[in-house]
Amino acid sequence: MGSTFTFDHDDPNNAFITICRQADYGDGPLSGIPVAVKDNISTAGIETTCGSKILKGYIPPYDGHAITLLRSAGAAIIGKTNMDEFGMGTTTENSAYGPTRNPADPTRAPGGSSGGSAAAVASGLVRMALGTDTGGSIRCPASFCGIVGLKPSYGRVSRYGLIAYANSLEQIGPLAQNVRDCALLYSVIAGYDPRDGTSLELPPPAPLKPEIAGKRIGVPTEFFGEGVDLDVASVVRSGISRLEDLGAEIIPCSMPSMRYALAAYYVTSMSEASSNLGRYDGVRYGTAPDSFRSWHDAYSQIRKSGFGEEVRRRILLGSFALSAGYQGKYYAKAQAARRMVRDDFARLFRTVDMLAGPTMPCVAFRLGETSDPLSMYLADILTVPANLAGVPALSVPCGTAHNLPVGLQLIGKHYAEDEILSAALAFEEGSA
Repeated sequence: MGSTFTFDHDDPNNAFITICRQADYGDGPLSGIPVAVKDNISTAGIETTCGSKILKGYIPPYDGHAITLLRSAGAAIIGKTNMDEFGMGTTTENSAYGPTRNPADPTRAPGGSSGGSAAAVASGLVRMALGTDTGGSIRCPASFCGIVGLKPSYGRVSRYGLIAYANSLEQIGPLAQNVRDCALLYSVIAGYDPRDGTSLELPPPAPLKPEIAGKRIGVPTEFFGEGVDLDVASVVRSGISRLEDLGAEIIPCSMPSMRYALAAYYVTSMSEASSNLGRYDGVRYGTAPDSFRSWHDAYSQIRKSGFGEEVRRRILLGSFALSAGYQGKYYAKAQAARRMVRDDFARLFRTVDMLAGPTMPCVAFRLGETSDPLSMYLADILTVPANLAGVPALSVPCGTAHNLPVGLQLIGKHYAEDEILSAALAFEEGSA
């Protein structure tokens, strides 16, 4: 028999775009637990905007597969969280619905693009939330807000109902206050879905237990390279020493392809975005023009008024990379660099079980600090390699620098979510 959860809290950090004050729930492993959902995952009957004016008022007629699984597990879906528009950003300031603030320090950004989900969890409004990760959009806000966030392997969680930004990179994943809750939410949403051509048939997640003793953990020197804040590096190195104290074997290593990863990621993601966002034309999706005019003028007006500056920038750059005469110069080279990243991971995972390093090269940005888009792009340097290779990666809190949270990133082999979650639990609980 169903029950109703009443959500009666304020939202001082602007974590939500839409709040469902009452939410039905049923029986299951998440029975009665309030769960927040990033606003780019389709929810039947609940407005889904992707943080964009162009989708304001859009109410999906169906649930994404992950939402269907949440409901089946008894979760109470209490709202849709704020995000960088269409997932394009690292701060959750690129939202048509205002910036989200970081509960750790309201003058700081929560990270992005799943900043609303992270802020809702970090502030205690919910125990857990769904986010999406295209180049670090779960792990970045997890690190900045001091919570746990997991990007699953590509194909492990169905993308059906996810409003696409970059199809070959993004995954739905969990954010939570601790590793056990993160693993619980992951266990609910992981699984095969025949409606998603990228979904894989794999064994269900294993029961979670702390396990780190005897694990071989690689630490690439490039993870602590130029641009990584020295205090952040020190905190993360202390965290890696704790893993060693718990019985892990720490193995220094190298990942040369890191020098190409960021460029490969942005060329790939922007190219896919330029294609995916072509559908927002005021006919199929988006607000219709307010007066009759030629198709070309109407299309331009709708997209200029509906998309924010960062989205327009990425569409233009992606369209340029795919244009005649330039596709081989940019997109084809990006795919070659992407293969180099995959090959580096494959080589390293022949001798180590997982990799460790900082999640982000810095602590949370001050609100308004990243007006320069290049500085925002550079902040993704440590998270994008896992997306290019499709491997799982997790951020777990490991201390503070400059009085702000710092995340330790664990990257695993394909479909080895259980292994990095077990290692993170051992780290969190201080047990081997």
